[in-house]
Amino acid sequence: MTAPARPHRPLFAIALRLTAVICLSVMFITVRLASERGVHVIESLFYRQALALPVVAIWLMSAGGLATVRTKRIGVHASRMAIGLTGMCLNFLSYILLPPAEAATIGFTMPIFGTILSALILREATGWHRWGAVALGFVGVLVMIRPDAGHFPLQGVAVAIAAALVTASVSLVLRELGRTEPAGVVVFWFTTLSMIPLGLAMPFVAQNHDWMTWGLLLMIGLFGGIAQLCLTAALRWGPVSVVLPMDYSAIIWTTLLGVAIGENWPLATTWIGAALIVASGLYIAWREHVRARRPVVSSAVPPRG
Repeated sequence: MTAPARPHRPLFAIALRLTAVICLSVMFITVRLASERGVHVIESLFYRQALALPVVAIWLMSAGGLATVRTKRIGVHASRMAIGLTGMCLNFLSYILLPPAEAATIGFTMPIFGTILSALILREATGWHRWGAVALGFVGVLVMIRPDAGHFPLQGVAVAIAAALVTASVSLVLRELGRTEPAGVVVFWFTTLSMIPLGLAMPFVAQNHDWMTWGLLLMIGLFGGIAQLCLTAALRWGPVSVVLPMDYSAIIWTTLLGVAIGENWPLATTWIGAALIVASGLYIAWREHVRARRPVVSSAVPPRG
């Protein structure tokens, strides 16, 4: 007999996803504040991961101990760690180099790059619907950044776009891992393995800080760990098609938090570009949902990515 499927609780799943998005917004704003106080981005990454370890430990104890994270795919986990850590570093830098609302908006291009990489690398059939959405998303980026106007540093824009591209690459690796590994196992190995390169780099960048800066570093780890836990839990209680649109609320939270720390209100072109990018991402997600509902001959892949 098969175990009964976990019932869907869509409102609970949406609440968890919103909590995760708010926590991530707070984390990114805190990274920006810490950088203004002289914290190196490697330090922020180290404490983000190190302080997430207690969250992983709690998960381990509730899920049955170390035996639950045994894997025969440590090489794939190491690749996921390398790509994921690179993406996290670029994301942190994008919030340091750009105003928060603009960094968050460019981050929404991740599904656009995911579609391109799926077509080029996985050879997935991609029709004119999704290619049209990709084109709309890039138009949104151009409207927002207006390269001719010089509103934003091009270095920051390039870092933010690279962050979205690398994060989309992570989704391809997660598709492969998702065939055999539960989400908790992936989180455990990413967090644990990332401490190796970060630990090796820390002696070169670690500094003494005042109590307020240590408080910011604690917040980075705390809110990052809570977000990681809520992101995983949301997908246990609701389908991707229900919880994914909540991610786009980040533009609201990052804008409000940015204004709270003294950033200017986003330009009108930022809102117009954000609307186009969000519409592109939601349409891609909807097309993925439609394709997933069609009967297929080959084995299915996880819907996210």
